[in-house]
Amino acid sequence: MPTMEWTLEIALMVLLAATLVQAIRLERALGVLKRDRASLEALVAGFNISTNQAESGIQKLRAAADGTGRHIEEQLTKSGSMKDDLIYLTERGDRLADRLERLVRAARPLTGDRTETPAGTAPGTPPGTPAERELLHALRMAR
Repeated sequence: MPTMEWTLEIALMVLLAATLVQAIRLERALGVLKRDRASLEALVAGFNISTNQAESGIQKLRAAADGTGRHIEEQLTKSGSMKDDLIYLTERGDRLADRLERLVRAARPLTGDRTETPAGTAPGTPPGTPAERELLHALRMAR
């Protein structure tokens, strides 16, 4: 029977050796998983930080956009009222320019300065100084 015991002991040793080899391989695989898990946790933590920063940036951007929108709306309101004022002033200026022109034309025959053209001006050019002609031209163009 001693051979049978030896055979069983040898078989048991072979099985124990195989178990030991498998245990070592399993331990190595678990070590790789632990390392990968640690790097995965670090990756997830970094992703969470980036997500929080992005959310904070979005909130700041929304606040800035809201403030800018309100500012633009205020500027549009102001510009609308200024436009109305400018239209009124332009119309009033046109009426005054027309009235002034009528008065100047009516006053010319009285001063003896009829339709004489000053030297250096082309015939058909409105009478008056170059500044007056330029003013009359600008007023006519503004209508």
